[in-house]
Amino acid sequence: MKQMIFVLGVAVSLVACSKDDNSGSNAVVETITVKDLSADTIIGITPGAPPTGGFPFGAGRYTFYSLETNKIVPASDSASNKWDLAFRGTTIATNSGNSGPGGGGAFVFVGLFNDLKTIPADSTFRIDNAPSAFAIPTGSNRAWYVYDGINQLVNPIPGRVLVIRTATGKYAKVEILNYYKGGTTPAPTASDAIKLTTQRYYTFRYSFQPNGTKTF
Repeated sequence: MKQMIFVLGVAVSLVACSKDDNSGSNAVVETITVKDLSADTIIGITPGAPPTGGFPFGAGRYTFYSLETNKIVPASDSASNKWDLAFRGTTIATNSGNSGPGGGGAFVFVGLFNDLKTIPADSTFRIDNAPSAFAIPTGSNRAWYVYDGINQLVNPIPGRVLVIRTATGKYAKVEILNYYKGGTTPAPTASDAIKLTTQRYYTFRYSFQPNGTKTF
């Protein structure tokens, strides 16, 4: 009887170890929502009227963010691998190319966030070549947003997912949910002041795979 109990105990131990050893690859990847990330908010309007004036501007500073630690990274660490994405207005830079020293990159996936379970094997990650080109293209209807010129509003495009290779070569998927403070786009009839002062605050969700694989 004692021998049987010992054998059963060893079997249970082996099963437990096997489960723990595989937990890293089979674990469910957490989805995190970030709210109201400031991205070079507007501080003034250029003098004059369009086409030469009347345009809002910020301080020209990026907000650096680590997807791995889910934290804002100080600008003093911008020349490091500590950040993955940098936000300034509607521009999102990756820690790659001439934007940073990391091994980052990105591409835009057309499809639903929850449906992207594995990054396709034939995917090509672009790197930044600022200011002329970014891995995440800038401009209306090119990557994650469309600009409504009539109502002067920025709206995320449904079904656009930013697939990110982080500064350290791991992977994440990001969906921009809103561009305005509080996660609510102003009504088309809202005043210009409200539209200007509440924009450039990102709400987004993302999943980061810490084990280095391309599966979420």
